[in-house]
Amino acid sequence: MLSPTARLLELLELLQAQTLTTGREISDRLGIDRRTVRRYVTALQDLGIPVEGQRGVGGGYRIRPGFRLPPLMLDDDEAVVLALGAIAAGHLGLHGSEEAVDGALAKLHRVLPDALRRRVEALEATLDFTAAAPDGAPVAGDTALLVAEAIRRRRRLRTRYRSYAGEDTRRELSPYGLVVHSGRWYLAAHDHGRDALRTFRVDRMRELGLLDAPAAPPPDGFDAVAHVSRSLARVPWRWEVEVLLHLPLEEAARRLPATLAELSGAGEGTLLRMRVGSLDWTAGQLAGLDCGFTILKPEELRASVRALARRLEAQADAEMHPAAPPGP
Repeated sequence: MLSPTARLLELLELLQAQTLTTGREISDRLGIDRRTVRRYVTALQDLGIPVEGQRGVGGGYRIRPGFRLPPLMLDDDEAVVLALGAIAAGHLGLHGSEEAVDGALAKLHRVLPDALRRRVEALEATLDFTAAAPDGAPVAGDTALLVAEAIRRRRRLRTRYRSYAGEDTRRELSPYGLVVHSGRWYLAAHDHGRDALRTFRVDRMRELGLLDAPAAPPPDGFDAVAHVSRSLARVPWRWEVEVLLHLPLEEAARRLPATLAELSGAGEGTLLRMRVGSLDWTAGQLAGLDCGFTILKPEELRASVRALARRLEAQADAEMHPAAPPGP
């Protein structure tokens, strides 16, 4: 439920966005009765904002033509940060809808001084990304805010959760941290029903509610990013791979993301553990590490590595001895 201050700000935004707004539109939008609408209009007038009322058929409320709120006092760097945040949210699939991103940018434009607004609009029109947008799973703004509030206030959450397999369950969680990876939002939390740490996809959470019960404290030194990374590396794909990399642990960690594999020291080398759906893909990843390695399991991975070596050798031979062009 919106607070009175939040309703007042939403009313101001509504009046700025439309030439004329009826009392019914305001009432429906803010969830208040007509008398409260008039009280909020009076509150804006008391703040020096010239809201005018028009009676009769086709009447409503408007802000006096020509009136503009003072520009938002941002320097160039601050305006770029806000614009980039909205643009990146759209590209990375972190927003709940395209309308949310467009609406945020439109509001930013309305309150910037004209010269700075034109420069920000030029940035939006010309900026692009080298990486393709991920196949993300956007999360509604109210969901993200509720989960963040529970973490900040150390309160438990209740939710209906749909697993990857489609199973619906009721959960009571002590939330510890929100983590975004490849366009998806993950929640690190203690699951009280299972008495264990778990990782949850936030887009699969429904009917969220904030409970009065305090959250259970996280383990000492708990790192939500590290926990989610380990969880993603353990996703139960078909193949369980173990490879000894002839590479120090620190260097292996620089070459491999934590969400891809679990790494641990093994003498002067590094033990790599990962779950994968394709051994051919795994062979390519190992080849790209630019180091020696020993395959521990599965045995089938050796065949994929040999097949990759043959393909690369054939490609190198073809480049060294190109076929002669056909004769006339």
